Formats: sequence, C-alpha cells, structure tokens
Amino acid sequence: MDTPIIPPLPLDPERLSDHARVNRESWNADSDGYQTEHGGQLAASGGLAWGVWQIPESELRVLGDVAGRDILELGCGAAQWSIALAKAGARPVGLDLSEVQLAHARRLMSEAWVDFPLVHASAESVPLPEGSFDVVFSDYGATTFADPHLWVPETARLLRHGGLLAFSGSTPLIQMCYPDEGDHPGDRLLRDYFGMRALPYEGYVDFMLPCGEWIALFHANGFEIEDLVELRPAADASSSYRDESDREWARRWPAEQIWRVRKRD
Repeated sequence: MDTPIIPPLPLDPERLSDHARVNRESWNADSDGYQTEHGGQLAASGGLAWGVWQIPESELRVLGDVAGRDILELGCGAAQWSIALAKAGARPVGLDLSEVQLAHARRLMSEAWVDFPLVHASAESVPLPEGSFDVVFSDYGATTFADPHLWVPETARLLRHGGLLAFSGSTPLIQMCYPDEGDHPGDRLLRDYFGMRALPYEGYVDFMLPCGEWIALFHANGFEIEDLVELRPAADASSSYRDESDREWARRWPAEQIWRVRKRD
C-alpha cells in the first residue's frame, strides 16, 4: 500500500549539520543570481535534462517511465525537474535546504499551473515517512552538498522495496584536476584520490567519494548497482555553467556521472 505524504514539520536550523548550515546560507544568498544566470538554460531543456550540459532524459532514460510514480527530488532548487515530471504524470515532492530556492519553485509551479508538495529540509534528515517513494533522484542537487554517509541511508529509508535512486554529479577524476585557484580543470592530477569526502569550495561544502567507497556504501544500505553513466557532451554543446575549454576537457575524460542503483526487494 502506498504511504501518504504527510506535511513535514518546519525546518529546525539548530538540528542541521555544520556543513548544512553553511550551504543553506550560501544558497539563500546565491539563489536569485543562480536562477537569473541558469534559469534560461534549464527552461530551454524543459526541465528534463542532466548535468551542466543538459543531456536529455529522453536520450539517457535514467528514470524510465515516471507516470503514476511517487518521486522525491533531493535539492530541487526552483523545481524545474519536478515540474516537468508532474506534467509527465508523476507525483513529485521537491525538497530543498534553501527557502529562497523554494520561493523560486513556488513561482515556477504557479506559472506552470502544477501543484505538489515542497519540503524545506536537509537530505540528511527528511521529515517524511519511510517507504514513501518509488524514485528518489537528484541532478547536482542535495546529493552534491550533503554527506553521503547520511543521505544514502536516509534515501534507503524513504524508498519502497525495488525503488530507484539516481543522482548526478561531478566525478572524482575532475575533482582531482582542479587547481587550488581557478574554476577550470587541467590535465594533471593535483589532489589525492583516497580520503575524498568534504570539499570546501567558494563558500560551499561539496562532497565526493572514491568509486569503491560509493559501491561499499550502496551495498551496506541495501542497494544493487544498475549503472554508472559517464556523461560526455556533444562536440557543439553549450552551457551557462561551463565554457568551451571545460567542454573539451569533458569530451576527453569523464567530468560528470550518474549513479543508478535500486533498493533490493
């Protein structure tokens, strides 16, 4: 039987982790500028596209048939994805740590004439019942900014048996190639692979794990790995997030990836 989505309690800032408080403050400060800078590209893709190069879901088929599915988006931002999923017949719930991002989500939902629950919370502690969702996903959302050792078990709790977890983000390889100063990767390894976890970056705390640690974490929480999709932009791809040098890097080496794992029956 489907578990009903009950209204969550208001976010309690005192219960947030230290990095969640940092990320909440940063996203609240940057959300308006982020939507101004990138909202046009997200609108152009119709909401259903992955990563900084906006590779269409219709091409990748990560989520599959969403009609009639209960879907939680972790780190929904202005909810472009969830709005598109609602139009496709899904029953989405959008979660974000930033109340300013959720204000943008409510505006876009009103403009699109769709309605679904929005939850102000951290992906590390979601105030919703266990077994509520068929799919939990994130496209460079909360799964980038929350501690995997907290949000992966929480996702396992929220998913029904056989449910899908899918999330995109950067790769360990590109993280190892960023210089201390600058926003563009080079062609040399500059950071250690082992020991990756919290990565402070321009006012935010990002998270990254080595591939083996991701796999061990999935298995420990009852997930079977279905796919690891390494994204490669088209030769003429453009992005409001990245420039041509980044595109050429990402055509040589994997800069982005999508994990697709399923909760065991």
